[in-house]
Amino acid sequence: MTRNPTEYIRADILALEPYSSARDEFDGEAAVFLDANENALDPLGKQVHRYPHPGYQELKEAISRWRNVAPERIFVGNGSDEAIDLLIRAACFPGRDEIMVLPPTYGMYAVQARIQGVHVQSVVLTEDFQPDVGAILDASTDATRILFLCSPNNPTGNILALERVEALLRQFRGLVVVDEAYIDFAEEPGWLPRLEEFPNLVVLQTFSKAIGLAGIRLGMAFGHPDVIAVLNKIKFPYNLNRLTVQVALEALEDRTALEDGIRQIVHERERLATALRRIPGVEQVFPSQANFLLVQFADAEAVFRYLQRRGVIVRDRSRLPRCHGCLRITVGTPEENDYLLTLLQEMKHVT
Repeated sequence: MTRNPTEYIRADILALEPYSSARDEFDGEAAVFLDANENALDPLGKQVHRYPHPGYQELKEAISRWRNVAPERIFVGNGSDEAIDLLIRAACFPGRDEIMVLPPTYGMYAVQARIQGVHVQSVVLTEDFQPDVGAILDASTDATRILFLCSPNNPTGNILALERVEALLRQFRGLVVVDEAYIDFAEEPGWLPRLEEFPNLVVLQTFSKAIGLAGIRLGMAFGHPDVIAVLNKIKFPYNLNRLTVQVALEALEDRTALEDGIRQIVHERERLATALRRIPGVEQVFPSQANFLLVQFADAEAVFRYLQRRGVIVRDRSRLPRCHGCLRITVGTPEENDYLLTLLQEMKHVT
């Protein structure tokens, strides 16, 4: 394995001269801002008439204390999707290079690659939803620049086996991106504690799930400082707004409340799983380390349509590999979960 992760970054991106604002170049305490053509009058009185500082250092330092990762290893963006987009943009030449995905998995890896004209190579997970290390390595070529892993995996909910991910980190010739959007609901610690061990490792996390801030659109990428520097180089100058940063900082001030919420969701996940297994027509409830359950029904389409008619929206995943007859059900509030169970119990024909 290379010790230089920038080997996987496009040479033209490494040579790129990034856009630089005056505030990037100024490291003192400013009293008057006359550099960015903002409306200095603050006509709405909302204190959002100034651009945020493009480095978002205060937010990165708060995340650093929370996740125990050095600020220079942290990228913050408009959801994890921005980090995914930028990683593909940084590593892959359109029309030449490819990413690798392991379906069934999160669909945006492939969508964002195809938008950029980057080929998508797929290696299906094993029957127990684990990476097939041998098949992945056999299918990869010099053009395979990024391997996307999702752990806990969406839509299956399982953690990817540590030894398999480690084998890929040691043997895959490219960046290995582990998407940990749901890691706070899991029993495993995830890959952040081993970030410094693997220069080709990038970990994605988000404020949208366990933190309960999907509406502010804030995601994080953690990785080698040289890789994070590239993402910062090619992002939009002000990719986060002031309101997003403010709400995120407030959330990180009260982590006790966040942890209490996670415990409640995990409790509801187990209660919901137990109850679903008793519903006629439910063939399997897959084990989950996330805030959702993958549930196989005898007639998933009928259940999906029935729930829709009753105002309950779940996700039909039955067309994905190894997910025949499966619906993905997010863990709701206790009242929402009770309503779902009541509807399924009342349904006359779930089979």
